Amino acid sequence: MAVVVGVSLKKGAKPSYFDPDRLSLRVGDEVIVPTSKGVELGRVVAPPMEIPDEVLRVELRKVIRRATDRDRQQAQRNDIRRERAMRKCQELIAKHQLAMKLIDIDYAFDGSSITFYFTADGRVDFRNLVRDLASALKTRIELRQIGVRDEARMVGGLGPCGLTLCCASFLEEFHPISIRMAKEQHLPLNPAKISGVCGRLMCCLRYEQDSYRRFLHWVPDIGEKVETERGEGRVVAHDVMHEKVTVELESGEKVVLPATWFGPEPREVEVEPEEGEDEVVEDTDLEL
Repeated sequence: MAVVVGVSLKKGAKPSYFDPDRLSLRVGDEVIVPTSKGVELGRVVAPPMEIPDEVLRVELRKVIRRATDRDRQQAQRNDIRRERAMRKCQELIAKHQLAMKLIDIDYAFDGSSITFYFTADGRVDFRNLVRDLASALKTRIELRQIGVRDEARMVGGLGPCGLTLCCASFLEEFHPISIRMAKEQHLPLNPAKISGVCGRLMCCLRYEQDSYRRFLHWVPDIGEKVETERGEGRVVAHDVMHEKVTVELESGEKVVLPATWFGPEPREVEVEPEEGEDEVVEDTDLEL
């Protein structure tokens, strides 16, 4: 068994897990942890817990230490520098008349680098912008173009369901979403109804897709003629949640049949959208 502790590096961000290295940590403690960008200050949001070794995908990095007063002062200075860097970047974007929108900034805890995240309709020549930023801020500059789904993840907000956006709370990665998923779930093909705040198809369309796909492989399609105990009829509705099918008889009477009427449940069903049938809506990050 391995012991892990959940640490959030940004307010409201999903936790990253580290080896507490025998430190007695509690929720709310501030710690210094190693990341791919260097050391960072984070806050414990999940207490130490044991998990099976086979669950670990990669070797855990160890918490370096509890944060000191000096570390907190450094974080406060970084916040001030971050705001200055944000304003300076926006000024230079306007100066160079670049068709890009600044979304967020990652300021390395030790101040060794700043990463600017932006969106744009196409590729942007920002070489002059990088040169001016490096001259003004006196540190290493990295600009990274992101998609609209990543923008929603960074900015956050509430979805149509009234809850915090999935991408900003628990989703670890984006999966391909197709319009066929909405069709198979009998949803209205109105962009306003099936699109998230990012303007793309909602990620939650995928959550129950396997159940819908399995059910549609199990029962006749809507409009298909079937034989019942009361005679021939036509399928007019599906009730996926209760696994029932509504059939309208030639007399106009409607009967509800269980899915088991049409045979045993299928064991394996392909849940991915078939290639070439529908456009897959997916963002791709461009690291520049």
